[in-house]
Formats: sequence, C-alpha cells, structure tokens
Amino acid sequence: MTSADDLPPEYGIRVSLPPGEPFANLVGEDWEKTHWFTTPAARDRALSEMQREHEYSRRGDKPTLIFEPIGQGQGGK
Repeated sequence: MTSADDLPPEYGIRVSLPPGEPFANLVGEDWEKTHWFTTPAARDRALSEMQREHEYSRRGDKPTLIFEPIGQGQGGK
C-alpha cells in the first residue's frame, strides 16, 4: 500500500516578487521559490499561513510577496 508520504509532491506554492519590490535589489528581479507538498490540503494550509499577518508584523502589514498555488490542473509539474 502506498501512502501520501511515498508519493512525489505534486502541489506547490510559487513565491515571487511583485514589480518594483525593493527586496529584488538583494535577490534579483527574477527571484522565485517553490515549496512542494504531497496533498492539496497541506499546500492550502501552508498558503494560508504564508499569507496571514504574522505576530511579528506591524499592525496592518501584509506580505508583499506573490503566492501562487500550483499543481494538478494549475500549471504544476
């Protein structure tokens, strides 16, 4: 029997920068990072966590990164 942990990850979150983001001065305009997950539920939980206002943020601050869910039917692998 194959478990979800044995399957290659097929659901991801692509993290990239919006145009004009000052962070690009450090990492480059074309910077992006992809996080992979074995289930859409795990990906969606992580996406929600990435997009939330964190306790160390100033009140009203929102992440300026672009978070794009990818995977089956969404341009993933």
